[in-house]
This record gives sequence, structure tokens and C-alpha cells, in this order.
Amino acid sequence: MKIKDELNTQLTQLGHISSLPNSPQEAKLERVPAPFEDYQYTVRFTAPEFTSLCPITSQPDFAHLIIDYIPNKWIVESKSLKLFLGSFRNHGAFHEACTVEIGTTLVKLLHPHWLRIGGYWFPRGGMPIDVFWQTNTPPKKVWIPPQEVPPYRGR
Repeated sequence: MKIKDELNTQLTQLGHISSLPNSPQEAKLERVPAPFEDYQYTVRFTAPEFTSLCPITSQPDFAHLIIDYIPNKWIVESKSLKLFLGSFRNHGAFHEACTVEIGTTLVKLLHPHWLRIGGYWFPRGGMPIDVFWQTNTPPKKVWIPPQEVPPYRGR
């Protein structure tokens, strides 16, 4: 019960009504202690309906994001991650900037053993753009499933 009480005082969004932040800079990513510090395991978040705005035309862009990481001392609180990702909805940035910003922001918050993000962007101007970023070589002996998002194929 003590852990739950501690987390309730640290977490500002979980268990509360939270509005979608206006921008990634306004979003508050939160973390909680990793439940198994002595083990290495992979955590995956998938956001198949990620949206942002083109910084030039303000037209919407759509992506399927996959974030894999091997926790160290912290894991990301999932509601805060959902709100953070949702804050890009009105944010103007190129695909590369959005994808890498999400990855680097998570690394600064969590200090994981390893993190990778795959941004599978739907076509803009008839051409899909896929963006991949990772921190370093993944640790050995940890199962990291392939992302297996098929490349975009027009009709």
C-alpha cells in the first residue's frame, strides 16, 4: 500500500481527468520505478494512429509508431505517454523530427539500457517515409521482437 500511496503523490495524470497538451513541450511525461531492476526485458508501445502536422502546409501527417525499450530503473507511465504522443496532433514538424524527438525525450526521462523507435509514416506527396532511431547496440540475451510493420504499398 505504501508504494501505491507514493505513486499517487508523484503521478499527476493517472487516475485524474487530463486534457490533451497543446504541444510536446507542454506535455508532462511521467515515470515510475521499474518493477524488475534485476532483469532485462523489452517493453513495447505501439501507436498505430499517431498524427502530427506538416510544418509547411499544416496538413495532417499519419504514422504507425513502435517504441521498444529495455528499462533500467524506470518505466514510462502509459497514460502520460499517450498524452505526450497526442500532443503532436497540433505540432508542426517533419517526420524525422517527430520520430527522433519522441525517442530522445524518452531516453532523457528513463535512462533505459536501450531504446529504439520506428516511425512508419504514411505517404506524403506519394512517398512514404520511415524513420528509425536507437540509442546503441541492443544488449545480448534479451528478446527484442522485430517490428514487422510492412512497407507501404499503394494500390
